[in-house]
Amino acid sequence: MSALSEARSVLLPGATLGVMGGGQLGRMFVHAAQSLGYFTAVLDADPVSPAGLVAQYHVQTGYQDEQGLAQLMQRCQAITTEFENVPAGALRTLGAQRPVAPSGDAVAVCQDRALEKAHFVRCGVPCAPHALIEDEAGLAAIDAAALLPGILKTARLGYDGKGQVRVRSADELAAAWRDLGGVACVLERMLPLALELSVVVARNAHGEVVTLPVQQNLHRDGILAVTQVPAPDATPAQSAQAVACAARIAAELGYVGVLCVEFFVLADGTLVANEMAPRPHNSGHWSIDGADISQFELQVRTLTGLPLIAPRQHSPSVMLNLLGDLWFDAAGQLREPDWAGVLALPGVHLHLYGKTDARVGRKMGHLTVTAATAEQAREVALQVCARLGLAAC
Repeated sequence: MSALSEARSVLLPGATLGVMGGGQLGRMFVHAAQSLGYFTAVLDADPVSPAGLVAQYHVQTGYQDEQGLAQLMQRCQAITTEFENVPAGALRTLGAQRPVAPSGDAVAVCQDRALEKAHFVRCGVPCAPHALIEDEAGLAAIDAAALLPGILKTARLGYDGKGQVRVRSADELAAAWRDLGGVACVLERMLPLALELSVVVARNAHGEVVTLPVQQNLHRDGILAVTQVPAPDATPAQSAQAVACAARIAAELGYVGVLCVEFFVLADGTLVANEMAPRPHNSGHWSIDGADISQFELQVRTLTGLPLIAPRQHSPSVMLNLLGDLWFDAAGQLREPDWAGVLALPGVHLHLYGKTDARVGRKMGHLTVTAATAEQAREVALQVCARLGLAAC
């Protein structure tokens, strides 16, 4: 049976599912797979990776280690990824022998901002005016009037605000491009933003698509801080457009798996695509506690061919990202956050990722507040922020 044919059959509980990457997204995938009765294997070089600590098998090698990839294939009947920067070539190697979702080709598009923007354009999905800068000639050819002020982003290996610089003039642009190492970059015009939305879409090998409800996000310093669902400030038309665009982006990629597409709503109400991630997303974490099927169970279902059912939100939710900053007091001394005080509040669900080393800016966990109404969820979330010393959500 070919890998493609095998991908279209159902892998029942009892099979072993592999995940490339040992971070918190892999950990939550492992938990979801295990709850459905699957065995799991993680490939990650870190001996104390969050996912590796909870999986049945941990292959402790780098992503491109031939023996490690062979061992993962021997253990697993199907394989996914939890990290957008896993080398696409490694996923293609695995995909030649096992069902891999998402595929290496799809991930390659998501890994490169230039390819990503080109894909949005092909799909007829609006995005910010932009240009690719690969060399000095490309830098000189930039239309400053059309693209500045803007945000210069490395074409590859950027996430959580990394590899991004705001530039206001041609001189700042040239300096920023050289400071980034003169690598291929995409310059995007800065647009007047009203709010940020995201859509988590799941698509299986038969082309069936379901999505989580549209999520409204707040970022601080390029890192997601707060997600609210339902999205309080999005109109029904904007939400419907975001869902339709995300589904089209996935379909045109021939995507199998869970994909998150982030959108900007501009001051005039226009919707534009920002970027996409070929995996579950921080903004979808609320679904573990606020919906009957989480984004991680959707990842399991798309990988194994189990029935793909539209998730139903049963509770309005507010998700708060917990960064390593919380583990330090005003004097910079390590301390444990007031979990007892937070967990005394109604509807609070705490998820810590098993990371032993707290660092400023590092994602250590998240917390979701669920309630009967969106107003009640936000009220409790504000109390959580006050008790933990987080900026108000």
